[in-house]
Order: sequence, then C-alpha cells, then structure tokens
Amino acid sequence: MKKNACVIIPARFNSSRYPGKPLVLLAGKPLIVWVCELSSKAVGNQNVFVATDSTEIKGVVQSNGYQTIMTSQTAPTGTDRIAEALELESLEYDIIVNVQGDEPMVDPQDILRVIDLKSENSDRVINCFSYLTEKESVHSKNIPKVVINEKNDLVYISRSPIPGCKTSELTSKQYKKQVCIYGFSKQDLHLFKKFGKKSEIEICEDIEILRFFELGINILMHECKSESLAVDCPEDVKIVEKELTRN
Repeated sequence: MKKNACVIIPARFNSSRYPGKPLVLLAGKPLIVWVCELSSKAVGNQNVFVATDSTEIKGVVQSNGYQTIMTSQTAPTGTDRIAEALELESLEYDIIVNVQGDEPMVDPQDILRVIDLKSENSDRVINCFSYLTEKESVHSKNIPKVVINEKNDLVYISRSPIPGCKTSELTSKQYKKQVCIYGFSKQDLHLFKKFGKKSEIEICEDIEILRFFELGINILMHECKSESLAVDCPEDVKIVEKELTRN
C-alpha cells in the first residue's frame, strides 16, 4: 500500500561552494522554483515544502505558490534541516522525500519510485544514482561517486573516483554518481539528527548520507534518469540551463 508522502526541499542561502545558489536564475526562473515545480508534479503543490533559513528564499518560494518552513542557520546538513523542520511543524506524512535544491532536472517519476521503494522497505533509507555523462568528470570533487552491490545496497560513497581498478581504468560512463533524492521516515530523520554531530567519515567526505552508516541503517539505491545534472558551482549554470531549455 502506498503511504502518505511529501517532498521537503532544504535550501540555505550561504552555501559554502555557491552562496545564494537557490536563487540563481536558470532560463529566467530561480533554481529553487525549478525544483519546487518538478516536485509538485510528483506529489502536488500542497505536499511540497521548502525548509530554509533565508527570508529572501522564503519570499521567492511563497510568491510562486509554495510553502516554506523557516529553520535555523545552524543546521549542519540539508537532512538535519529537514529533521528540524519536522520538529517545528506538525506534518502528518509517513514518508518524507528530500529533493536537494540544486537538482532542477530530477524526473518526477523517480520521486514517485522513491516513495514506492520506501513504502516497501520501511527499515531502509532510499537514495538514487545514475551513470556519469560525458559532460561530467569522474575526478570532480563536486560529484559524489557510489559503489553499489548486486542487491542495489550502497557499499560506499566518495568524492574520489570509486571503485578503483587494479588492471585498467574504468571509463567515465561506468562510474555511478549520487542523485540527491532521498526517501526517509520520521524515525530515520529523528535518529539522524539525534546523532548530534557529523560523523568522522561524513566530515572527511562532506557527504551527509554517510551518517546512516554510523546508525546501522541500510541504504537502498534506485537507478534514476541519467540526464540529471546538478548545479554545484557557478560553472554548472550554463551547462544545466542549456539542458533545461533543450526541448
């Protein structure tokens, strides 16, 4: 049975790599609005929320017809921000989907698939991956690479090129990257925030999902749309904008 689900998009203004990123214009529309629109195609406008620490982001989001939850400026990660938002608001949802605010090319069908997978795997966190495209470098520290076993469980995720090959180099198209759509329960988020700090490996890699390894929670990976490109730094804007307007 499919459970009640919403999308919460974490969006802070002072991103370490790209301050003000949620409000950058792509084809004349703020990045955060692109993400709200694609999320609403999956779960409906009334079930989309932006968790933010910025009144400027709040104003843009609300002026485009979406709901916001104001959070603190001290949330260490987007997932912590979502957990904080749930503490501040009484949202009656079984499943919370975190769609990162820098993923304007996510396919709404992949959000729906994450909801289905979380419904079927209540004891696991759901995350997504796709294969690197020719536009992306496996050596980019902005792209987390993933290693997955044959059951689609996450083995490890790193900003370094993984897996390593003893005899020959993998081609870039054989590497898998993280796509930042996550499926959580309220309990998952409670435990994540209750941990109280970033774990050592989470700090080293600067990848928040690694904290679930410390909690002993298995992460099930879903292969999603390969064309998904994120805006990680200013150099990505023209690349992503071109893809968004291609059709």
